[in-house]
Amino acid sequence: MHRTVIVTGSTSGIGLAIAQAFANDGCNVMLNGFGDEHDIEDTRLLMEAESGTRVLYHPADMTKPDEISDLIKTTHEKMGAVDVLVNNAGVQHVAPVEEFPPEKWDQIIAINLTSAFHTMRAAIPLMKAAGKGRIINIASAHGLVASPYKSAYVAAKHGMIGLTKSAALELAETGITVNAICPGYVLTSLVEKQIPDNAKARGISEDEVKNDVLLRLQATKDFVTVEDIAATAIFLASDAAKQITGTHISIDGGWTAQ
Repeated sequence: MHRTVIVTGSTSGIGLAIAQAFANDGCNVMLNGFGDEHDIEDTRLLMEAESGTRVLYHPADMTKPDEISDLIKTTHEKMGAVDVLVNNAGVQHVAPVEEFPPEKWDQIIAINLTSAFHTMRAAIPLMKAAGKGRIINIASAHGLVASPYKSAYVAAKHGMIGLTKSAALELAETGITVNAICPGYVLTSLVEKQIPDNAKARGISEDEVKNDVLLRLQATKDFVTVEDIAATAIFLASDAAKQITGTHISIDGGWTAQ
């Protein structure tokens, strides 16, 4: 029996790597996210062909609770279960607090934090009925420590850690685990896009942002890979991790050890 996995924000970057890893591990996967519809369909078909599992796509907007509920409901109806939920969807904006656009604050909190509440609220009853489940929240090193100019993102990721702990305690006797993964800097398109903004905010070059800002606190002086995160998600969804709940796993090159 194939397990069914939902990965939000999985049309690119970390989410796509996680979705591919689960498909390759023999799971049916529901993709979600924005992008060119032809590119998404090509990705879906390729993943299905390579893995031999079912791969579907749902376009739910992570700022819209009704669409998020429909994502969970549709997955359950079409694939028969929701075994693993990976809350990965995220956006970023870099600016000082006093210049931070309120609409950007609202968007980041909605997508990076509130969407996880809505997916969990819809998925937990299904997991309880099945007597098992895995919820994996993609937080960040910024869920544990802060950086300047990222107030909304840091607030959302700290909130994700709190949501993870609280839900894990509620579900501790149900066979459902809830954990967070806290990556350091991964050179995804999200990070690539914030490099020019960061350079402008700090008055330095883009190379200096990479070496002196992004990797300054990663003791390994190397970016985390999407494959590193995907492998950890696979582990947290495995039977070997059944007693791991309400905690986080840092994949940050030693950042939060300091």
